[in-house]
Amino acid sequence: MNNVPSIKLLIVSQHATLKEALLIIDKNAQGIVFVIDEHSHLVGVLSDGDIRRLLLRGVVLTEPVMLGMQKIFVFRPVTTPSEELAKLLNERVRYIPLVDENNILVDYACLHRLHQIPIMEPSLSGNEIEYVTECIKTNWISSQGTFVRKFESIFGEYCGCSNALAVSNGTVALHLALVALNIGPGDEVIVPDLTFAASINAVLYTGATPVIVDIHPDTWTIDPAEIEKKVTPRTKAIMPVHLYGHPCHMDEIILIAQKHNLCIVEDCAEALGSMYKGKRVGAFGEVAAFSFFGNKTITTGEGGMVVFRDKETYNRAKKLRDHGMSPTKRYWHDEVGFNYRMTNMQGAIGVAQMERVDVFVAAKKHIAQTYNKSLSKIQGITLPPQAEWAFNTYWLYTLVIDPSVVIGRDELMKKLLLNGVETRQVFYPLHEMPPYKKFGLGNYPISDYVSQNGMSLPSSVGLSDQALNTITKALETVFKTRTLVLES
Repeated sequence: MNNVPSIKLLIVSQHATLKEALLIIDKNAQGIVFVIDEHSHLVGVLSDGDIRRLLLRGVVLTEPVMLGMQKIFVFRPVTTPSEELAKLLNERVRYIPLVDENNILVDYACLHRLHQIPIMEPSLSGNEIEYVTECIKTNWISSQGTFVRKFESIFGEYCGCSNALAVSNGTVALHLALVALNIGPGDEVIVPDLTFAASINAVLYTGATPVIVDIHPDTWTIDPAEIEKKVTPRTKAIMPVHLYGHPCHMDEIILIAQKHNLCIVEDCAEALGSMYKGKRVGAFGEVAAFSFFGNKTITTGEGGMVVFRDKETYNRAKKLRDHGMSPTKRYWHDEVGFNYRMTNMQGAIGVAQMERVDVFVAAKKHIAQTYNKSLSKIQGITLPPQAEWAFNTYWLYTLVIDPSVVIGRDELMKKLLLNGVETRQVFYPLHEMPPYKKFGLGNYPISDYVSQNGMSLPSSVGLSDQALNTITKALETVFKTRTLVLES
């Protein structure tokens, strides 16, 4: 694997000082070095914990590594099959040096060399294959068929809204929602600065003008106080984005919308199952849009859903979804529409996914609780938002790294990758990117800070406790080693 350090970055001479070994450990981010003699023979191993224990005994870092290295340790010939090595690796034995027939160190084994932990991957172990196979066997593979309608019914019931419309992806869900509300040229739609570009793109597709506002420091979602400042006579709608699974401040947003006669278009792409004061997101606005991209809480590969409070708006959107064709006069088009239909095969996957949605949400909560328990002990990490009134589904477990404490975000991400842990930076603020700069008028200190220092950890619903332990141990090792380097 190219993302793990080479053996050269884990070697230290037995004549090196503890300080030199510590610097190598900090660089390789593995928490360990292998000690060799002048002939490259393996003679010991030394961990950051070994060094820390020596310092507590009063040993200074100018002493040689031989003073603290472990002389009894697990090692194997380089010819050992990977299956046998995998059986030896565990919580206690995390690294196995590999030697040739002359006891010369040539390589090493560790779990993350055998398997990298991805940031996100879907779980398709339910009835997905059975339902898709039914579509193929019956030849109902396009947008006609029973699974799309069944998916809409199940999803609408889950969200507490009977007017659910399946579409081809989450971006067109937002676009269709806006067009169905007659939002277009001359109108303004208020959007948060920190969100995926699909939110603002959907506004631009309609010809309306997006108005970018900063996020709230406590939730990282759109700040109601900033919304109020940006309302003008042209404002037609507010688009609250429930970012990374945490709901927006909906009571305040609803009051602003009522005061100025505005529509609310909820972007729930990252927040299926999240709740505001006990009520699921998607039930607060005139319209709400969901995404089923491969990394979302449930997936149909691509795909999305729009839910409507008003039946008339739903009926118009349903017609627009199918080229604007009249529902009573086939091939007669009342207006220009779109081909935003979902296929029956996507619907089949969606039905199977919804059968396990509660399991997925519970898995996300377990992942977050596991991370929180470990990471709350590390100075310099701000955990994901969790307001007392919110049920956060933690679509992506996202935290902020204080750049003034121990280590910066970008360096931490590189070191975690060396440990086989894939991470992801937070979205860039909209106001910084070329297509959207002209819509960002003012200062955005909160979104700037979160974007520059935020990162997401692996959050797949199938993430095992062993993988979670590997991730948290890697984080703890990186921070402890860096702290030790700074203190010395």
